[in-house]
Amino acid sequence: MAKTPSQRQVADPARDYASDRIEERPTSQSVMRWSFILVWFMRVLAILWIMKGLSAWSVILGIWTPAGHFESRTTGYQATIIYFALIDLIAAVGLWMASSWGGIMWLLAVMSHLILAAFFPSVVSSGVLTMVFFLTLVAVYLAVSWLAAQEEAK
Repeated sequence: MAKTPSQRQVADPARDYASDRIEERPTSQSVMRWSFILVWFMRVLAILWIMKGLSAWSVILGIWTPAGHFESRTTGYQATIIYFALIDLIAAVGLWMASSWGGIMWLLAVMSHLILAAFFPSVVSSGVLTMVFFLTLVAVYLAVSWLAAQEEAK
């Protein structure tokens, strides 16, 4: 049975408006989804940085240290702990949301930690292993971000 022209128009309205639909390009299973990996890497970093930020708050509140110990420290030490208590949690929220500002805040937080640990070890005590771990996280973040950007460009 042949279709009349009016039946063809009713049967295929989606073809006329294909650009209005949200569609993903078909990808093979062997293709690595770097943007997916980046989001989950940022979420893992967010969990780590939430713990780091909460540990700074525990120092302020005297949970890990004797009561009053935070108040008796130098002003530089107090300012540094308060800085990391705030910036680590802000960076963690941005990382969890997988937003660009979250990555930037995290890079600011981790580079602040590394610079202060290198130049002021009495204020921010970090061992060599911690510094290598942070540098590895930065390198992995930058590499995965670059690969995700290359994937989007294709």
